[in-house]
Amino acid sequence: MNYVSAENLTKSYGIKVLFKNISFHVNEGDKIAIVAKNGSGKSTLLKILMGKEIADSGTVTINKDIQVVLFDQEIDFESDLTIEEFMMTLDSAPIRALKNYHKSLLSDDHDFMEQALAEMELHKAWDLENEMTQILSQLKITDLDAKMGMLSGGQIKRVALAKLLTETRAEHRHTLLIMDEPTNHLDVEMVEWLENYLNKAKITLLLVTHDRYFLDAVCGIIWEMEDQNLYFHNGSYATYLENKMIREDNMNSTIDKANNLYRKELEWMRRQPKARTTKSKSRQEDFYETEKIAKTDTRKESLELDFEMKRLGNKILELKDISKSYGDKLLLKDFSYSFQRGEKVGIVGKNGAGKSTLLNIIQGFEPKDSGEIETGETIKFGYFSQKGLKYKEDERVIDFIREISENFPLANGRTISASQFLRLFLFDDQTQYSPISKLSGGEKRRLHLMYILYQNPNFLIFDEPTNDLDLPTLTVLENFLLNFQGSLIIVSHDRYFMDRIVDHILAFEGEGKIKDFVGNFSEYRENLKLEEKNPKPAAVQKTETPAAVTAAPTVKLQDPKKKLSFKEQRELETIEKEIPKFEEKRAALLEQLNNETEYDKISKLSAELEALSGTLENHELRWLELQELMG
Repeated sequence: MNYVSAENLTKSYGIKVLFKNISFHVNEGDKIAIVAKNGSGKSTLLKILMGKEIADSGTVTINKDIQVVLFDQEIDFESDLTIEEFMMTLDSAPIRALKNYHKSLLSDDHDFMEQALAEMELHKAWDLENEMTQILSQLKITDLDAKMGMLSGGQIKRVALAKLLTETRAEHRHTLLIMDEPTNHLDVEMVEWLENYLNKAKITLLLVTHDRYFLDAVCGIIWEMEDQNLYFHNGSYATYLENKMIREDNMNSTIDKANNLYRKELEWMRRQPKARTTKSKSRQEDFYETEKIAKTDTRKESLELDFEMKRLGNKILELKDISKSYGDKLLLKDFSYSFQRGEKVGIVGKNGAGKSTLLNIIQGFEPKDSGEIETGETIKFGYFSQKGLKYKEDERVIDFIREISENFPLANGRTISASQFLRLFLFDDQTQYSPISKLSGGEKRRLHLMYILYQNPNFLIFDEPTNDLDLPTLTVLENFLLNFQGSLIIVSHDRYFMDRIVDHILAFEGEGKIKDFVGNFSEYRENLKLEEKNPKPAAVQKTETPAAVTAAPTVKLQDPKKKLSFKEQRELETIEKEIPKFEEKRAALLEQLNNETEYDKISKLSAELEALSGTLENHELRWLELQELMG
């Protein structure tokens, strides 16, 4: 079944042509990812499909039997609404039937009750409330009485996502789901849940994302928007890269041929008299087409940099017994770490665990409660935060970069110009001389990134650098960082980005505990899953040899090893008896939760499960500490 057909779409803004004469089809069951650099027209194309913008020319035909649903980066809501009220603002027949049914339960009107029951049957709405509750629970939204205006940005995103997924389930007709960067501001667990949900769901999907693991898990078709054209790739992200490379190699070959022909044609053009025959006019038109090909710029990612950084001394950055709390919330407890030259460290953990706080403490933006920080004399930090770029309203891109320096230093005394550096990060000549205020949101974020790197720091600190960056820019950034000789700290939820760049993980586990793991992000996640499946305390019950299980998760302790006191020994024995009981109770709660359909009971069970899991985690960590003390 065909959902959408577009023929010869063209869209421009002023003199900038986003795409020209592109055609495509979306069929039932397609799961399509759109890949393009920021400013190429991805969001504009989605708005045209939604009917929010009009193409300059061409036609879009949407099947009358489908609904088109958009999950946008900008989420509209009324601050005074509770989460439950926000969820019930869905305008669909099943939701209306559900609301009428709830009203009928509070009414003595028998006819109204009969009508509500008939609507529930007609629109197959009986399972809808349960599905809505399950989706909210999976996205860790349990307090439905909370006001939307009091939620964090990440919570608002999750609630909006739950509403969207509920809407696609509520409507029992064909749906085209359009999602613009759905993984931004979601932690890894949420991203993994969403990709699993979308992968299994029988839906038709058009997706814009920078998360390459997410893209590969969900989509089987990639549309590439580049140079005003639309290219189609069936298969994985790797297939897209291979096809793109072949196309650019062929283009380079064509350009070489065009250059030779261009020189000959130029000589002919200059020899011709002013009066031209029909034949010469035809040849003149061919010349201009050949000239266009010959002058095509294929240098987008070909420039490689050999950096000339400020020399790193013997001391880089050393943290000693750093602690930090906000009221009763402990973020860092006696954390020590010595950063080495060229080390690339990834920092992971749930939102609010203290990751950004550590970055601020390192740079002196926030005070620590206790501990010492020693920073090498030659260290020059470059900090890319989640805050926006500051610029003058009418300032041009090229002038903004030139304020730092006209040139960027390379090894062996060489330099490249500010314009060449901008071109490396995909700013063409036209964009370089445009006002910053005219850039898209993603282009401004790319410029912000460039502004940090162009200052030539030798210690980079990145806080969620991949949010709102397009895939071509991420590829350039990754190549930059792989060649970077200085030290690097990255806080990110982007699994692909972390796997490619970092070789060391600091995992914030809550209550001030930070786990030191040598390896990339995927290796850390696999190790975490193995520990969850095979908790070490359970092994103690079976083997009855505590010394045999001390190779548990790496936990740094500042206290020297010693024999357990009588009180500690009794505590250890108590913990070893309680942990299996807690695990059994957790399993029972999970089973109840999976079989429960009433919202109030689900909320109560979820709260119990969360509290129990926290208690169990504390017991397991205390068990590990006592085992470490035993030596």
